[in-house]
Amino acid sequence: MPRVLVTRRLPDGGADPLASIADLELVGPKSDDSPYSHDELVAMAPQCDAIVALLTDPIDATVIEAGSAGALRVVANVAVGYNNIDVTAAAAHGVVVCNTPGVLDETTADTAFLLILAAARLAHEAETDLRAGRWAGWGINQYLGIDVHGATLGIVGYGRIGRAVARRAAGFGMGVLHHARTPSGEPGFVADLDELLAEADIVTLHTPLSPQTTHLIDARRLALMKPTSVLVNTARGPVVDEAALAAALHAGTIFAAGLDVYEREPEVHPELLRAPRTVLLPHIGSGSTATRRRMAELATSAVATVLHGGTPPNLVHP
Repeated sequence: MPRVLVTRRLPDGGADPLASIADLELVGPKSDDSPYSHDELVAMAPQCDAIVALLTDPIDATVIEAGSAGALRVVANVAVGYNNIDVTAAAAHGVVVCNTPGVLDETTADTAFLLILAAARLAHEAETDLRAGRWAGWGINQYLGIDVHGATLGIVGYGRIGRAVARRAAGFGMGVLHHARTPSGEPGFVADLDELLAEADIVTLHTPLSPQTTHLIDARRLALMKPTSVLVNTARGPVVDEAALAAALHAGTIFAAGLDVYEREPEVHPELLRAPRTVLLPHIGSGSTATRRRMAELATSAVATVLHGGTPPNLVHP
């Protein structure tokens, strides 16, 4: 009898593809929907044929090795990123890894543009003052942000989400530059990241997390940006050095920032919480009902395909 561990409660309908597996036994989530600890995952992995995981579940080499010694055949991450999974260990032990590319691109791009607009126009400061009763009425010098229309947008990482943001930028009449590991062959490509940072009015990050992209935006690179510039991150938290970003905001090295992801979630650097001109969201990038359901469906469909002896289209390779 196949056993599938679902680590957390999925959106309604998200587990429907698993119904195609005969005599399936579903394990989890916990009754209070709290996360499984690393030790619990290690103990449970050998007893399961598949794990449907979230990006907060540490599926490291220890979990993979324990699972491969038992029945584990596939780990499906309900996320497009997979830095929580040791993909190399999985490949070495014959465990298939899948993610959910494509289905969250537009929703995450919406969130990136939300942060672009909110940070550039100082929406957080303005709303906070209004709610606290500090707004005494309209004034010509209040909450003066920077224009988004006509600005130069620098996109770092030009995959599906980065391109979706570029399409939105066109509607605002923005000039669009982009940087990626390999030349895109498209207008606006900038091979040197430092050059893009110096030229852009707004920089939005869409790179995967890897050793090469950890602290990609550090104190040196923040110093290259214009004092009127805005930084937005909806990729992965460690792509930005939070302490350096907080220092840059306090010093006025850059104008504003909008973040949806953090280095040590759910912890946020205390200096960043105190930083001016900053919009902070709690990792809602793909957070629409329809998108989260499609993500869960894609992950569980991959599990069903593997357990039926097939190869899903959304494999992750080392």
